[in-house]
Amino acid sequence: MGTIGFIGIGLMGSRMATRLLAAGYDVWVWNRSPEKCQPLVKQGAKLAANFADIGRECEMIMLCLADTTAVESVLFGEHGLSDYLQSQQLIVDFSSITPDATRDFADRLRVQNVHWIDSPVSGGVTGAENGTLIIMAGGEDEQIAKLRPIASHLSQKLTHMGDVGTGQITKICNQMIVASNAVLIAETVALAAKAGVDAAQLAPALAGGFADSLPLQILAPRMATHSFEPVQWKVQTLLKDLDNAVALAKENTSSTPISALAAQLLRLHAAQGASLEDLSSVVKLFKTE
Repeated sequence: MGTIGFIGIGLMGSRMATRLLAAGYDVWVWNRSPEKCQPLVKQGAKLAANFADIGRECEMIMLCLADTTAVESVLFGEHGLSDYLQSQQLIVDFSSITPDATRDFADRLRVQNVHWIDSPVSGGVTGAENGTLIIMAGGEDEQIAKLRPIASHLSQKLTHMGDVGTGQITKICNQMIVASNAVLIAETVALAAKAGVDAAQLAPALAGGFADSLPLQILAPRMATHSFEPVQWKVQTLLKDLDNAVALAKENTSSTPISALAAQLLRLHAAQGASLEDLSSVVKLFKTE
């Protein structure tokens, strides 16, 4: 089957690596905080002491990191992964980062004859646990073909969007819809509660209608009951993605007023100490209590 390296054992990465182990793959794991790898080690993963282990042992290396800065640090920082990569290895980046940085990283690694796929995902923690993520991928046809059988254990669908960078652009579009929708759901839940409606009934009442969506079904019940644990979507993650969206729109002279407003509201919420809270907590901006 080949050996897979997995770097970044957070909310999403831990669950994705678990599914790869369950599918029978040999998996080497690395995380900045090594203790987060221990549950995976107990399931059979091998703990990499450093990036040299990953570069030496793994044919395909998957990244699932917080942001552009984290990806760059892992790849090109002191004793970074790029120092240990071998010809024909494939980097699969599940992180959500800027398209420009993605193209830059791919170009820098191409000199080493290392291939790159940007393959951000959507579906949240639940999708990662159940293997029902959707993957939007940018890269060469031949490399996408290598990823598909492995991705089938992680996702319900992988769509090849085009060249390197197009996966990240597609994820930005996805996050514009998700984050803007979340803020709208929050103000809707708040209004319903203040107007005398049992807000916990909104999601089931609207299921199947034009207003229905996965975010509505996931977020509205949590917002209505102020049930913000466990964290599934961090506020700071969505804010980072919206900032990427606004920057991409500026580069392409495209207007995104709704996304810009959603970013302002999430930034206000984060500034009030909620950056690491679940996205559903944005309802607190509207003071439903």
